Amino acid sequence: MATFKDFRNKVKPNWCPGCGDFSVLAAMQRAFANLGLEPEDVALVSGIGCSGRISGYINAYGFHGVHGRALPIAQGLKLANRDLTVVAAGGDGDGFAIGMGHTVHAIRRNVDITYIVMDNQVYGLTKGQTSPRSQIGFKTKSTPNGSIEAAIAPMEMALTVGAGFVAQSVSSDLKQLTRVIEEGIKHKGFALINVYSPCVTYNKINTYDWFKENLTNLEQEDSYDPSDRQMAMQKLMEHEGLVTGIIYQNKERKSYEEMVKGFKEVPLAQQDLQLSREKFNQLVSEFA
Repeated sequence: MATFKDFRNKVKPNWCPGCGDFSVLAAMQRAFANLGLEPEDVALVSGIGCSGRISGYINAYGFHGVHGRALPIAQGLKLANRDLTVVAAGGDGDGFAIGMGHTVHAIRRNVDITYIVMDNQVYGLTKGQTSPRSQIGFKTKSTPNGSIEAAIAPMEMALTVGAGFVAQSVSSDLKQLTRVIEEGIKHKGFALINVYSPCVTYNKINTYDWFKENLTNLEQEDSYDPSDRQMAMQKLMEHEGLVTGIIYQNKERKSYEEMVKGFKEVPLAQQDLQLSREKFNQLVSEFA
């Protein structure tokens, strides 16, 4: 059985020392091992940005896509090979700016994949500009006088478009983060996990200390019921989205694969796709 060390490769991450993405990488490796997966069972698809490098740092199938397009690739992989555990990963710019359309439609489509967003509330790879997750007043090179745009509220958004699994964690809590990723992977359908992953170089506001003071852990509230969608929205609004844990899970909603009529149990990747001469001629004749 694989251990988390089996999901390591010889490529050394070149993130800034202290970057929250290191913990996300470690949590993924631990989650895969805890679930009894082998490296050949996992496909990790990433986008562009500091977080996009993560697909090259894990010993598994990896695909480094273009900006905002990790989810279409990940969904295609899963539909072609339903036996793979498919995880998409990217940053808040990747998922909530150029890729927001794909995020919304992936949520409502509900293909059985897990999407992990490393939310540092700034564009780090391009040297520090305001992102869709930056708060009003946030000063960067692109907003020297402070941002005047409201920040995207991804967890609330996910609930409004019908997400079946919504969770949030912070990279400083490796134990919770690992557990949340495990539960997201086990969930049958699309799982959205937003991870507060502080940028130690370009975001001096939303620091590890800041999150420690401002986050509320829903797992510590005995009365909280993650199956109650209305309660989930109320908690998010009450704490302005600054909560961690499994926020909402609907175990009754069927995945996309379960809804497609005739979707074969044998993955497309393992099916015999060769056409007989008779079938080929039949198809060609349709265009005559």
